Amino acid sequence: MKRWILATTLALAALVLGGAVAVWGAARYFGRDLPSVDSLRQLQLAVPLRVVSRDGKLIGEFGAERRALLKYQDIPQNVVHAFLAAEDDRFFEHPGFDWQGLTRAAFKLASSGEKAQGGSTITMQLARNVFLTNERTFTRKFKEIVLATRIEHELSKQEILELYLNKIFLGERAYGVGAAALVYFGKDLRELSLSQIAVIAGLPKAPSRDNPVANPQRARERRDYVLHRMRDLGYISALDYEAALAEPVTVHPYQAKVELDAAYVAEMARAQLVEQYGEDAYTKGYTVVTTIDSNKQLAANAALRKALLDYDERHGWRGPEARLPADVLSESGRGELGRALDARPPVAGLIAAAVVSFAPDEIKLLTRDGLVTLEKADFAWANLARKPLEPGDIVRVRRVGERWRLAEVPAVQAAFVGLDPMDGAIEALVGGFDFYANKFNRAIQARRQAGSGFKPFLYSAGLAYGFTPASIFLDAPVVFDGATEGAGWRPENFEGDLQGPMRLREALVQSRNLVSIRLLQAIGIDYARQYVPRFGIPADRLPNDLTMALGSAVFTPLEMARGYATIANGGFVIDPYFIAEVRDAHGQVLFAAHPKRACPSCIDQRLAEAADADSAAQAGADTGPAADDLAPRAIEPQIIWLISDMMHDVAVRGTAAKTRELGRNDLAGKTGTTNDETDAWFNGFQKTQVGIAWVGFDQPTPLGRGEVGARAALPIWIDYMRSALKGVPEERMPCPAGLVEVRIDPRSGRLARAGASDAIFETVQQDHIPEADSSDERDPNKAGLEDLY
Repeated sequence: MKRWILATTLALAALVLGGAVAVWGAARYFGRDLPSVDSLRQLQLAVPLRVVSRDGKLIGEFGAERRALLKYQDIPQNVVHAFLAAEDDRFFEHPGFDWQGLTRAAFKLASSGEKAQGGSTITMQLARNVFLTNERTFTRKFKEIVLATRIEHELSKQEILELYLNKIFLGERAYGVGAAALVYFGKDLRELSLSQIAVIAGLPKAPSRDNPVANPQRARERRDYVLHRMRDLGYISALDYEAALAEPVTVHPYQAKVELDAAYVAEMARAQLVEQYGEDAYTKGYTVVTTIDSNKQLAANAALRKALLDYDERHGWRGPEARLPADVLSESGRGELGRALDARPPVAGLIAAAVVSFAPDEIKLLTRDGLVTLEKADFAWANLARKPLEPGDIVRVRRVGERWRLAEVPAVQAAFVGLDPMDGAIEALVGGFDFYANKFNRAIQARRQAGSGFKPFLYSAGLAYGFTPASIFLDAPVVFDGATEGAGWRPENFEGDLQGPMRLREALVQSRNLVSIRLLQAIGIDYARQYVPRFGIPADRLPNDLTMALGSAVFTPLEMARGYATIANGGFVIDPYFIAEVRDAHGQVLFAAHPKRACPSCIDQRLAEAADADSAAQAGADTGPAADDLAPRAIEPQIIWLISDMMHDVAVRGTAAKTRELGRNDLAGKTGTTNDETDAWFNGFQKTQVGIAWVGFDQPTPLGRGEVGARAALPIWIDYMRSALKGVPEERMPCPAGLVEVRIDPRSGRLARAGASDAIFETVQQDHIPEADSSDERDPNKAGLEDLY
């Protein structure tokens, strides 16, 4: 008997020893390829790309994963308790694996032949989520145990929980409890109720299936289970349990808490970062600091949307977006009505609403937030007497002050670019009415005919050629024969009238097409095509015919902004840019923009120094930008001053005279309208700010009679500049050397005779002073016809 006991004892000891050796050997074997725990400690969790304005306001966030990383001390205790109750209540006791759970799983396998996922501790889940796959095999489970043991040996329990709660996948692309709180409830983790915490803690088992967005009922069942476990483990009281159980499971789907609406710019930044860094752009935690000024961007958004809504009201009501059966307004139909409203998210602040009742002096509507009443003044523009609304009609309303107003999503579109002409920083950019309704970025992608907005470039070429603002050109019909009878080209002025001989200044102020054509004829198409690109305008888009004079070339608003910046800054070609810095997840600067700046005083100083061989010491003391930081001067300062002064007259008394309502005397610009009012532009500037506004349909279509640049586009510019120039002192460009002021006869453009009572002052190039007027009749229709071109 004793021998049998001894033999049995020895056999058991050998078996235990053999098992231990086997386990040790297996651990050594499987552990060879496992990563080190140190790599877990240094794990770089994927963090989304963030795009911010230059003053730090979030304008966009991009990433396949949503994360909000937290330190252990910032995680509420109820969150820790909820996950322990749901996943591993013995977490603070076991060494990384739970032998009791493993035993239960083994027993189930032996008794039923089914594999069960059992004994998976929080530490083992962390090992699997970070380093291993989700395949359910004995090999993977053993690797989990080995790696979990290593993790427990090298990290504290708090460090393990911190990593786990930041890494765990919780559905809807949310990784970690911080992200889940935002994704499901739109709150910071510390703001969640006990019920909401339990919902999140119930997700790790099947996050894609059990989350409250995909399956609210299943999410409620899992929440109830977690609350039950928390009560049984003594984490919460019975009273807390009952209160949390009674709370409904409601979610608020995730929306990044964007602080500034500049979605077109955010998308531009995303595209550029992906091009530069590849897919890492979405996960490395980069922050893109743009050049966008939040105040100017807000002004641009508001100005563009107001102009399009005003245009829409001018052109009448198109009808409801949809028509639902009237019974959707009953209690039984409210579900269908709710789905219909949800299917129409807000568009630039325009809210979907269902008509409850319609009368000539009042409309009652139901929105997601409740009942809205419109008085007659709020919908008079729609002339609904012709098209009465009916209960169940889906329309839009918008907030105007304290009142609601009937609206509709405009079919017309617009774009706006505001930039600093001195270095090209884009300070505001809007690519359309609403990015989320239509992502086409018209500010940088829409090439449209420039119309009369092109004329300042052409007139500058004329001034450089030798003409002056006083030069006389004939505003009279011109016909160009075609290859076949009746196929000739007969350009006209927009107004259709003719004024005969007129000075170039007046021709630009009044935007006379026929004078522009004659000016182009006078300087030659080749000369113009060589000169105009000096403004930074793409040369390959300039037509090789006289239609160039009328702005038939196509440009984007951003390209037009670059050209006008060359005028605003004194003749320097700058490169527009919108990314100021790119920072990594630790705040280190990976990229910083170094734009070339326009600096007229620097150029003048260097020219003076270059002319003086003994000025080296002075050059060394120069505090201006280094030579490499200077934008190239492309246009002579005399030409720039003259054309900007002529454009100032456009803004004071010409086609853009509405700018006078801003009460400033340092504005300049040019309206632009293409054939059949298809495109409406206003391009204008002050010394510190260039603004380009375009209005039109995506598929070129006439805007309607009278919808010229001054009516459709100029209001955007005025509203923007009212905000952008607030507090900016008035400052006009100083007159450079090489220009002189002379008295001229306003009809002939020649120097006025002594004592002439109707003489006016004009500034001209010093080497192109007009000849004296020797005609007794002083009638350009009878004398000097050779100068009328």
